[in-house]
Amino acid sequence: MRQSLLLLLCPLLMSGCSKADPVIAGDEEFHRWYTVEQVASGNIVFQQNCAQCHGEQAQGLVSEWRVRLEDGSLPPPPLNGTAHAWHHPKSVLLQVINGGGAEFGGKMPGFAAVLDEAQKLAAIAFFQSYWTDEIYAQWMQMGGTN
Repeated sequence: MRQSLLLLLCPLLMSGCSKADPVIAGDEEFHRWYTVEQVASGNIVFQQNCAQCHGEQAQGLVSEWRVRLEDGSLPPPPLNGTAHAWHHPKSVLLQVINGGGAEFGGKMPGFAAVLDEAQKLAAIAFFQSYWTDEIYAQWMQMGGTN
């Protein structure tokens, strides 16, 4: 009996490992674009390249991320869903990662020549994993994966 139950549950458990978690918005159901593996890989990329400015859990390092610094630049914002990153589609997030933050008033360097495409997407997956389902759903409704 126990072996039969394991045989029935195993495919369900295995499918949960490769698929993204569902997000429910009203009557609509959709899935996050990234996988658990991308989040794990993104954690490594983020810790090595982003955490020193955005915090180990993408929480940001300053409470007033909208207030310009003495040099006129904006500090690195939180990326965990509490700032404005969720207002930008994935294409803009990649643009900032590639070209840096100067266009947006910050001092973030560009990572176009540092990270490959998979690493950039993994870093995004990592910080988006901190977004609440509500924030993620709003991002999707705004065309987030574009």
